[in-house]
Amino acid sequence: MPTPPPKTAASKKWRLTPTDAHEWVSFEDPHEQRLWRFDVTFLLSRWRCIFGSGCQGVLTEPAPEMEQGCCSYGAHFVDEDDVQRVKAAAKSLTPEQWQFHPEGQGGGSVRGGAVRRTAGGPAVTRLVEGACIFLNRPGFPGGAGCALHRAALDAGERPMDWKPEVCWQLPLRREDQTREDGWVVSTLSQWDREHWGAGGHDFAWWCTQAPEAFTGSEPVWRHMKDELDALVGAEVMDLLGAYLTVRESGPNTVLPHPAARPGTAAPA
Repeated sequence: MPTPPPKTAASKKWRLTPTDAHEWVSFEDPHEQRLWRFDVTFLLSRWRCIFGSGCQGVLTEPAPEMEQGCCSYGAHFVDEDDVQRVKAAAKSLTPEQWQFHPEGQGGGSVRGGAVRRTAGGPAVTRLVEGACIFLNRPGFPGGAGCALHRAALDAGERPMDWKPEVCWQLPLRREDQTREDGWVVSTLSQWDREHWGAGGHDFAWWCTQAPEAFTGSEPVWRHMKDELDALVGAEVMDLLGAYLTVRESGPNTVLPHPAARPGTAAPA
């Protein structure tokens, strides 16, 4: 019988949980050739949006005083339906709700409308004074933040029905890949720096890596249930919810999110 190798510091290290470890669950779709993969660690975490309450933004230097959140670069629309839905919502905004309203003091000099068409690229929201045209800035009487979000709440409706898709989805991200056998693998995870492209690594701060953003009163899958329903469908969401409910109350330990683990520093 061969002698086992000696236990070294390196071998002990491999038995520890990696600092960036996430748990995943996967299951087949009930009706089609699709495999669903979900980031259990993020969905069970207490992440919450802290816009205006400590969010440092996505510029190359921390800028919480600017209250831009992830709106500094505008929103890229996913398709023409997305564009038209937001345009329709924008028509209902008032100068009291939207700082850059065409008829308001802030919007009188803005030309070309709220949506800009890029050459050979996607439609995007226009940038005004260094951020999205729908972003009300600090000092605006109606309050800082997304004008579409504020107007939806004023109307008693869901902000996700008024805002660009990428805006209401963040920080959730769905990616579909087709395998050689024809099956589609749909992955639902958190939005990380690399998903922004090369520029994401220049952010001075990103919320899914920041401990201060993991202070919510309930897990992500509960407080973002409407968004998840829209991303995966009600039936798949019911299956996922049943599994996560068991994980929340079961005897197995839930792996804490990397950003919320004691003594774990967020990656630079």
